[in-house]
Amino acid sequence: MTVGLLHPGEMGSAIGAALQAAGHEVLWASAGRSEGTHARARGFTDVGTVAEVVAGSEVVFSVVPPHAALGLAESLPPFAGIFVDANAVSPGTAALVGSVVERFVDGGIVGGPPAPRLYLSGAEAERVGALFAESPVETQVVANASALKCAYAAWTKGSAALLLAIREFARVEGIWEPLAEEWARSQPQLADRLAAAERSAAAKGWRWIGEMEEIAEAFAADGLPPGFHKAAAVIYNV
Repeated sequence: MTVGLLHPGEMGSAIGAALQAAGHEVLWASAGRSEGTHARARGFTDVGTVAEVVAGSEVVFSVVPPHAALGLAESLPPFAGIFVDANAVSPGTAALVGSVVERFVDGGIVGGPPAPRLYLSGAEAERVGALFAESPVETQVVANASALKCAYAAWTKGSAALLLAIREFARVEGIWEPLAEEWARSQPQLADRLAAAERSAAAKGWRWIGEMEEIAEAFAADGLPPGFHKAAAVIYNV
């Protein structure tokens, strides 16, 4: 099958590589993309523009930062194939994306390259999952893929933001060293978790701002307090 990929970032290129491993041709659009994107897309078929990707594909995957998900879907030319929104968005945003495309599959990616897990929901979710047979990507059909992704990241990235905020509070108050010593005695796992949070936030925290905002929106839509993840977005924006 010919599959389109919009756009080959770190996670998108892993999805594209898995589709290639499963025997599919992967199309992408180089117009306006960075040198880094060109490097990640090496081996995919460059057809120049997004319009050409859509015209030549039976399935199109959208793997972009959360704030760009809806705008990208709205900008596409008419497309009769399956559009897979595999972005870290709230169920509400996923529903909006689904309303502007003809055939929609909701996706949520958990884990990192080269072998993330892809959760899928929608009428044609099983068909999309079958594209990854014998590839490094494991797929699973669930009731609500975007909600599962929100719930997962609410803990992993949300708790990382909390640790970063606690560390900064302790530094400002001048008690970081004794707190770190207490953690070493009573919470020894926190030192490694804090170090991992610092590394991840430095490398890709900018991508998590929108994701935390989407999670806050999802919580609010279900009558739950959104404030913690709104604060996490602020922490990642520092």
